Amino acid sequence: MTGKILVGFDGSDSAARAVDYALGHATAEGAGLVIAHVLEWSPYSFLTPEELAERHKRRNEELARAESALLAPLLERLSGTGVPVETELKYGHIAETLCGIATDHGASQIVIGRTGHSLLAARLFGSVAGTLAQAAPIPVTIVP
Repeated sequence: MTGKILVGFDGSDSAARAVDYALGHATAEGAGLVIAHVLEWSPYSFLTPEELAERHKRRNEELARAESALLAPLLERLSGTGVPVETELKYGHIAETLCGIATDHGASQIVIGRTGHSLLAARLFGSVAGTLAQAAPIPVTIVP
């Protein structure tokens, strides 16, 4: 195996195309895949202890829902490919977190879909693809 390819996955059609693209490259290169789903999360320091506890509970529910609704079906689909697949499920700023995951796994490339589910947020704050293209420590492939 020559390395790992990190794929940002949000369940969108373009993310599914990114997985297929990365799978083709991983198969050809003898690499593994790391499928990462990042839930956007911004900490609030002004919340009461009760509000923080409720937010932590919701966070755990969202993580469990993402694991069962997004990552588990994808892992099942990829199980017969012969390509080793790992998953990462984290909270944080999406682009920054993907860069951290790539570094942690020693990935040689990041593959993402061009558009995801958060079009309004992308228009307001900038796209994940644009941020990754500028900040990632390794090459980024953006799949249309």
